[in-house]
Amino acid sequence: MFDTDSTVTLELTRPKRTKTKKWIMIGAAIGPGIMVMLADTDAGSVITAAQSGAVYGYRLILPQILLIPILYFVQEITIRLGIITRKGHGELIREHFGVGFAMISVITLFLAAIGALVTEFSGIAGVGELFGLPPSLTVSMATLLLIIIGLSGSYRRVERIGVAIGLLELLFIPAAFLSHPHPLDMLTSFQSQPLADTHYLYLLAANIGAVIMPWMIFYQQGAVIDKGLRKRNLKASRLDTLIGSFATQIIMIAVIITVAATIGQDGWHHPLASIAQIFHALTPILGSTVARYIFGLGFLGASFVAALVVSLAGAWGIGEAFGFQHSLNCKFKDAKLFYLAYTVSHVGGALLVISSVNLIRLTIDVEVMNAILLPVVLGFLLALEAKALPKPWRMKGFYKYGVWTLSSIVMVFGIYMGIVAIA
Repeated sequence: MFDTDSTVTLELTRPKRTKTKKWIMIGAAIGPGIMVMLADTDAGSVITAAQSGAVYGYRLILPQILLIPILYFVQEITIRLGIITRKGHGELIREHFGVGFAMISVITLFLAAIGALVTEFSGIAGVGELFGLPPSLTVSMATLLLIIIGLSGSYRRVERIGVAIGLLELLFIPAAFLSHPHPLDMLTSFQSQPLADTHYLYLLAANIGAVIMPWMIFYQQGAVIDKGLRKRNLKASRLDTLIGSFATQIIMIAVIITVAATIGQDGWHHPLASIAQIFHALTPILGSTVARYIFGLGFLGASFVAALVVSLAGAWGIGEAFGFQHSLNCKFKDAKLFYLAYTVSHVGGALLVISSVNLIRLTIDVEVMNAILLPVVLGFLLALEAKALPKPWRMKGFYKYGVWTLSSIVMVFGIYMGIVAIA
């Protein structure tokens, strides 16, 4: 005979165990999406958001909200390609479009990554200066730490450290509340979009270009593979990416609000090219301590996690295109070229910052390069989604055409930003 009490106990505990297992699976898949999105709000993005708030107040908040679905759709394709094919972005381009296209794509990516790293290291140097530390010291320490983290031989360890430091960006959110924004002015600004203003259009294009970075696609596709995610993790990976998409845009909006409610109220029309300028402008309103610690540490988190993600994206992309071992789970002796590419990118970016090159000119060149690269990378991404994935895993119907339309808009704005920057 059955033990009635045992049967009842089993029936009561089974749903709990199933639910616990479900949350464990979700927790195991969380990480790549959040990390790449925190990196998306990098030093350049924060400067772009700050400039937007200083010159146009709250007006560029609405575009940031509208960009959330675009960001999610693009990165969702990336995780589908990685999880279903078990191959990186560069490897898929090589297989389906040939070695030539793969080389062009990843070599340009690596050059863009070096440029982005200069921006991130400049941000780290700027934060150090707020605390009285020379750039040579802060950049050297950051470079050494980043190299050590990358050489640890564990993707999961790298991800945990990256996310933990990147979460410092959440400090931008209390900064927005401390700036005492005006909700009515915010709502009014949504109805006032100066689309005839060429400077506004340039900043709008810059904000769009700052949302979807080419290296994000290479990073997240490589990350889901290195983390060992499978088809059963796809739903949780989508949730991870969705959370990250909202988080990065909320952070961008927080920066716009903070600057719009403070600097923007004084009719500021000068470029905000560094964290020092933002700090000095915010100090009279937020106070020296709040401006230094909240805004400074948030900026540090943004720069550090972006430097980690950008360098990994470049190393993964090159490894995929050339076909050599490219995994963070490998020891140095088993993936020497991969770790060499990762290390060289950091050292190169750090030396450019320490040697005081013309960062203004370099930043313009990087923006042009990213603007040109973005349409190429998105074009490859959409083509791979239609060609590399088995039919059951491809987009269909209204969703497919909606994603293609939104991606086309992003590509057009990317080209526009490049043309404006060159002009």
